[in-house]
Amino acid sequence: MDTRPREGSLEAPTRHPIDWRNPDFYDEGALFSEMERVFDICHGCRRCVSLCQSFPTLFDLVDESDTMEVDGVARKDYWKVVDECFLCDLCYLTKCPYVPPHEWNVDFPHLMLRAKAQGFRKGRAKMRDRILTSTDAVGKSVGIPIVVNTVNSLNRNRGARKLLEASLGVHADAPVPRYHSDTARKQLKGHASPASTGVVEGTTGKVVLFTTCYGNYNEPEIVRDLVAIYEHNGIEVRLADRERCCGMPKLELGDLEAVDRAQQANIASLLPLVEAGYDIVAPVPSCVLMFKQELPLMYPDDTGVQRIREAMFDPFEYLYLRHKGGRLNTEFRNPLGKVAWQAACHQRVQNIGPRTRDVLELVPDTEVETIERCSGHDGTYAVKKETRDAAVKIGRPVARRVEQAQVRYYTSDCPMAGRHIASILDDGSEPLHPVTLLRRAYGI
Repeated sequence: MDTRPREGSLEAPTRHPIDWRNPDFYDEGALFSEMERVFDICHGCRRCVSLCQSFPTLFDLVDESDTMEVDGVARKDYWKVVDECFLCDLCYLTKCPYVPPHEWNVDFPHLMLRAKAQGFRKGRAKMRDRILTSTDAVGKSVGIPIVVNTVNSLNRNRGARKLLEASLGVHADAPVPRYHSDTARKQLKGHASPASTGVVEGTTGKVVLFTTCYGNYNEPEIVRDLVAIYEHNGIEVRLADRERCCGMPKLELGDLEAVDRAQQANIASLLPLVEAGYDIVAPVPSCVLMFKQELPLMYPDDTGVQRIREAMFDPFEYLYLRHKGGRLNTEFRNPLGKVAWQAACHQRVQNIGPRTRDVLELVPDTEVETIERCSGHDGTYAVKKETRDAAVKIGRPVARRVEQAQVRYYTSDCPMAGRHIASILDDGSEPLHPVTLLRRAYGI
């Protein structure tokens, strides 16, 4: 193939459905042929070299091969490229000029997803990765009152963390979240929200809060803050009767059957509420993206999935729409000063604009320093022994920007990214989630 640089498409990127139920999706020969084709295009372009470790890994394999071309790379080494991809989607939406509708039809993240799915079927997934991505099961078992304090104490103990690294491959220096027995859903059970102030700018003013595994089990205070902010703005908030993990952790693992099970449970729970006039918000960008993009591409003909996609919003996207319609409360009591905001990858690729920054800057005497770089956390990538160093390398420029900006607060809509940045800074500072900052600004 001629991979000499040529003009990319000037049309907006589009995505093909993920044909994961087609037997050809799992055909190893077809997969490796497609990887060779796409890798050859990437080798001739190299625009994405600074995004993550997948591309440097690929280019090193090519440059160190006998032919110095992709045909000189052993196919078994393709897995080294796959293992470094954490499906952030930035290459697709910010760098690659050859995405559809370009004739070369390059979708690197979804090609890596196809490889991960094949690898999972062939047993490549480690027990550690199966455990780490079973967020509901871990949260429920660890959150048992008699267990949770022990687990949290062990996670803060250096000796225990070294043992965990040796036995399970979870890096001893990686931040791991605290667990709570008094989960967000328990705290909000039976909560009665004031009536909505009405429809405006494509929002109904009534939302179902999808708490997410992380918000439910690990940082329920973020969920509480979000409820307080929404109700302060006349937005009615309720929970669905049942909630499962959105499926993003299992998607990144390639366990598409587990994604399917989660999808079926969540759509059945959420769809009746959407049909009753509710919108949906979730405090973690990856979960929003799962419902907005990945599930609709996996189930392009499922009307329920498509209806949920239309009703799903990022929390600050929702607030900004309410502001445009004149329904956002802008009576702020407390300035925030200078804030460093790391724009989370899975939020950036939603194509909604920097709405978190836009809303925070409505607070008087507040300046937001935007950092559009990957934090390096990326699901389980930053906690695994073999990829922790790479995750720190990716995130170090973000931490450096935070230091140089001399800010009062630093934040990310992805709470795990915030914790990862804090671990790189290693100065005793703590990130605050944007919804927590906004609640402080309101003084409520």
